[in-house]
Order: sequence, then C-alpha cells, then structure tokens
Amino acid sequence: MHLLIPFAFCSSEGCRLALAPLKLPNLEKLLRRLTPQPLDSGDESSLSPPHERALASALGLPTQDGLIPWAGLQAQTTLATPEASKAWAFITPCHWRTGAKHVAMGEATLPEFAAQESTALLAAMQPYFSEDGISLHYDQPGRWLACGDVFKGLATASLDRVAGRDVAHWLPGSSRAIPLQRLQSEMQMLLYHHPVNDARAARGVPTVNSFWISGTGALPELPQPAGTAAQPVVVSTLRDAALSENWPAWAQAWQALDATECAALLTTLSQGGSFELTLCGERSAQTFTAKPASVLRKVLRLFGSQPPSILLEQL
Repeated sequence: MHLLIPFAFCSSEGCRLALAPLKLPNLEKLLRRLTPQPLDSGDESSLSPPHERALASALGLPTQDGLIPWAGLQAQTTLATPEASKAWAFITPCHWRTGAKHVAMGEATLPEFAAQESTALLAAMQPYFSEDGISLHYDQPGRWLACGDVFKGLATASLDRVAGRDVAHWLPGSSRAIPLQRLQSEMQMLLYHHPVNDARAARGVPTVNSFWISGTGALPELPQPAGTAAQPVVVSTLRDAALSENWPAWAQAWQALDATECAALLTTLSQGGSFELTLCGERSAQTFTAKPASVLRKVLRLFGSQPPSILLEQL
C-alpha cells in the first residue's frame, strides 16, 4: 500500500497557527518507526503541486512542471477514441470573481452544478473550440476533456494552485496560449446570458463565467508495472478545508485522518506489513517507507524524535 496525503501542510500563517496545538499521536508513532526517503523539494509557485508530482512519479508519468498529462491519462482510461495519443487538457467550467484590483478563481468545485447543466454548456461552447481545432468530450459535470495540438507542450497550473486566488499569476504565459486567451474571452461573452446561468443566478448559486485549463500534455507510452508495486491511494480529506483556508476544519480533518488511516498503518506496521506514506504540502513532499532499521537507528529515533509539526512545516 502507498498512502498519499495532499495538503498535509500549507504555507500560510493560519495553517501554522492551527498546526501548533494539533495532537496527532498515531502519525507521531509512525514517523518514529518509518524510514524517510529523499525530500522532493519545491516551492509554492510551481504549476504542479507536490501531491501531483508524487502521484505522477508513483504512476510512472512525466513530472515536468505543468506538463503532467493527467487529461491524457483520463482520456485513455475513459474514451474509446483514436485521439488518445494526442495532446489533451482538462477544461473545468468555473466562476471567476471580479474585484477592484484582480480576478480570483471561485471554489474549486462549482456548487449544485448538475450533469444536464454541464452538457448544455459544453454543447454551446463546442463549436467555438472546434474552430480552433479542439474537440471537447464530457467527463464529469465539473470537468471536460479537450483534445488539440495547442495543448502539446503547454504548461498549465493545477486547479489546486489557483482555487480562491488571483488567476493572473497562474494563466499560461506561453505564446501558444494566445488562441486560448481569445477563446476564453469569447466564452465569457457567450456565457453571460446563457439560460443555464440565468437559472443558476435565480437559484443564488455562482454562475459559470469562464473555464480553467490544466492537466495538459501528450501521454507517453507507459511502461508495464514491475512486480507488485504498490498503487497509490490518495486521501483528499484535507483538501477542501485547505483550499477554503478553513483551518479549524483542516485541523479536525487531520485528527480524523490520524484516528483512521494513520491508526490503520500503525497496525499494519505492528503486524510486520510494508507500505509507503507520502506527506505533501504546498512546496515539498516526503515519502516514508516501512523498512527494517538498524539497532543504532532505532536508538537514535527514540532519543531524537520530534513532534509531527516540525516535519510538516518543512513541506
């Protein structure tokens, strides 16, 4: 088993204050007994956050910043199409909040966005995308798949990076993105008076006034998995609270995670089982393995153990 925990720490003062008094006894016991692997070090300005880099590495995908081909992988998995080897992207219908000085992305997940609303908007937007050589495919209400040459080599920011933040910093800066910028402006005008948005406004929920592009790139031919490599399990229970900067809820989610998944890993460890645990922050990720340790290393851990907060703040 390989357990991967995104948003284990965020580099904001609110998260730091919430972490300081947090008690995570099972995680603390785990960290005393596990063997740390080299830190995947980065910073919070990378287009691909640490949890996406860690997951891509575990799956054998390319890890170039902003070019992890998540959409291509999803297309290969869900679409029976000859376009599977081309360049793909996720198109996320979203709401941009316009302020006096900047435009910010709304919630990562649009509230009350039904499949029939999503398909109606996709049908209205498809002809405009087609004019630029892009085909759209429905994947789920809050996410579509797009195929087109424009996405080949186009680095884009993960939705997890931009949710709730100023979009200007995260928009693609490449000249390849110029057609997409024009398309984005056209779609904002198209969506302004669309019946789906009229109905959403009447219900008092955010309208769809733009889209976000992510998961871009062409999917390479993936190697066959060797032996019985552990498939990563992503635990996303910290994500929503972190993205909305609800730090009391984030602390409660960590305590629940400690009492469940961390407790289960501790039991596995006590029974001689093997697994990997990857903790991911906004900057870096650290993987720990259940491998036998020397007697000296056990003694050093016993006398040199630190609370989990010290480690988490490095992520």
